[in-house]
Amino acid sequence: MTEPGRRVAAIVEYDGTDYAGWQSQVHSVSIQDAVQAALSFVAGHPVIAICAGRTDAGVHAVGQVIHFDTHAERTPRAWVLGANTKLSPSIALQWAGEVSSGFHARHRASRRIYRYAILNRSARSALHRTRTAWIHRPLDAAAMQAAAQALIGEHDFSAFRSVECQSNTPIRRVDAIEVTREGDYIWLQITANAYLHHMVRNIVGTLVYVGRHKIPIADLESILISTDRRQAGITAPAHGLILHHTWNVPSPEGVI
Repeated sequence: MTEPGRRVAAIVEYDGTDYAGWQSQVHSVSIQDAVQAALSFVAGHPVIAICAGRTDAGVHAVGQVIHFDTHAERTPRAWVLGANTKLSPSIALQWAGEVSSGFHARHRASRRIYRYAILNRSARSALHRTRTAWIHRPLDAAAMQAAAQALIGEHDFSAFRSVECQSNTPIRRVDAIEVTREGDYIWLQITANAYLHHMVRNIVGTLVYVGRHKIPIADLESILISTDRRQAGITAPAHGLILHHTWNVPSPEGVI
């Protein structure tokens, strides 16, 4: 086979409900497997897709950035439309384009933004059951916002790290956390350079305890400093989480 001569980047949107996460797995259906199969069909040869952020089972994305190497000559339109004809309705390429050989979806992404959606009302939703976490007890979003600010900066986030995490270091830099309420919905948006396994969901679960006044606002700093996972809250459900955006990656408008 001819050696790959081009590097192509793409933005992928997906509903992760029925998938075991991004990463390819032997006995489970993954987003990566589906995307690679579709792109390989368009390229006419096998391709390997590298993503900006490996999402867990049940987690969604609107701005997942990938790259792959190919020797095929295709227009951006051909990559998108061709791949989408082979993908299920729950996965869709939004953009594709050739980039420099030095571009790397994961290493180039200096910041990643996740959004978490909570439906906070007494009745569950039929339409949004796979897009939001339903919490029927009232939550104090202002308290959650105030407590979250203790996590801003570069810290050891072991208190919010799952036991399955394989990262070599628990040090991460959180640039911003915003908790806002819009009617019955509470949105948590977090921007960081990178994340530990289940870090966002563990932060959300802890802030939910703050919102229910089970954990005082001032305790977030001591929980962080403790580096003890047992001091923090539960792991929030995966289906409320969306990989929203990555920085310093290609987009339809150029480089973000």
